[in-house]
Amino acid sequence: MGDRNVLGDELEPCGTDPLTGFYRDGCCNTGPEDQGSHTICAVMTSEFLEHQRRIGNDLTTPMPQYRFPGLVPGDRWCVTAVNWLRAHHDGAAAPVVLASTHERTLQIVPLAVLRQHSVDVPADASALED
Repeated sequence: MGDRNVLGDELEPCGTDPLTGFYRDGCCNTGPEDQGSHTICAVMTSEFLEHQRRIGNDLTTPMPQYRFPGLVPGDRWCVTAVNWLRAHHDGAAAPVVLASTHERTLQIVPLAVLRQHSVDVPADASALED
């Protein structure tokens, strides 16, 4: 049995374009090396990206040495539970894909809070385009 999501089901991929995850495997998997708990699959918004920049977590500037492409609104990315919760408290939380959010998130963020921001996003977002 693989990693579980916050709903108790098998953890679904978060995103591959850009390739996300602490382990850059497309999933919000975590382990002992993941000190920041990159466990929340979030859909980037301008407001969330700006909030993260203001708190010292610039998610828009590429950092090739970490295989980080820089993010734009609409990207799905595994963000740290603590920074996402801070954005929630500051009124700038990004939408969350519950099926792709690791169960370990629940040690930091209550499920009820995650549900307030949940979205059902298909793995292939191009299906939403006209």
